[in-house]
Amino acid sequence: MSENNSLISVNDLKNLTLSERESAFFEYAGEDDKLKFKVNQYYFSLAGDHLDDPIRRQFMPTIDEFSVKSYELTDPLGEVQYSPVPRLVHRYRDRVLMLVTDTCAMYCRHCFRRSFTGHDAGVISSEELSSIVSYLAEHKEVNEILLSGGDPLTCSDRKIKEILQAIRSARPEMVIRLASRIPAVQPSRITDELVNILKDTGPLWLVTQFNHKREFSPEAIGGIGKIVDSGIPMLNQSVLLKGVNDSVETLEDLCQSLVRLRIKPYYLFQGDLASGTSHFRVPLEKGYKLMSELRQRISGLALPVYAVDMPGGGGKIPLTENFSLGKDETHYYFKNIEGKEYSYPREK
Repeated sequence: MSENNSLISVNDLKNLTLSERESAFFEYAGEDDKLKFKVNQYYFSLAGDHLDDPIRRQFMPTIDEFSVKSYELTDPLGEVQYSPVPRLVHRYRDRVLMLVTDTCAMYCRHCFRRSFTGHDAGVISSEELSSIVSYLAEHKEVNEILLSGGDPLTCSDRKIKEILQAIRSARPEMVIRLASRIPAVQPSRITDELVNILKDTGPLWLVTQFNHKREFSPEAIGGIGKIVDSGIPMLNQSVLLKGVNDSVETLEDLCQSLVRLRIKPYYLFQGDLASGTSHFRVPLEKGYKLMSELRQRISGLALPVYAVDMPGGGGKIPLTENFSLGKDETHYYFKNIEGKEYSYPREK
């Protein structure tokens, strides 16, 4: 689907019955600098008829976005303080993040980077790219770069090739991770030409975001096949979302589907403290319980890491269950996923 076919205003939704909370968003949207509404025709077609449909919840805004908690932040990950040059974030010693564009094929209502996304920053300029490339050349401790935004795959093939080749010219050995929801929300963008560009500039990993099994349409499965058949490895980072995937059955279906399609479930993120997103966040206690139940249902290959990005720039913290019960002079003691206790000898 082209950008021109996207739904971008309430006038484009005349044939859709809106809930009171959805209608209220559009009535008040002009009074605050909120994330814009946009969904392409393809992803819109995946939604069911009922108001609480898990696909619909991801693209339809509600008045709840105007309810901002005192602890919510416009920059929930504290990225600004770690930006040595424009469009670059250097939070971790050995890896950096490049904000390629502020545009997405659709604007997810749970977006944590909503103060940047959709605010007309545009695609990274050649001058900004040159500054980043110079930074990479000088900082040899950086081994990986994550291309994000916005969604890098909304850029033209020419621009994507320019970015990838510029990185390769400075650091031929650097691992590139490209984060994109395009495989889930606009699979028609996954053309043979695009796949060849990505394949020819490896080592490159494609990190995508599927949040629900219903996003695996025949078109999405076809796009995924093109990518992995070309030799490009894929990872998935889901977000735990209230009313979308906050049941163990839904998460099991999602993770098993990913593995069958040769995508490794990488992270399941606790919702970030982005302004106006509290109606999507699942309480941590429930998240822990879901992961404990999920661990008993699926293999390690299918199990993502449950993690939270700490507000204020604290970085990612795995929210793992502790299976250790302690130790004595002769043994360590553990419980397994079923709660049974076992010992392991303390060897010298």
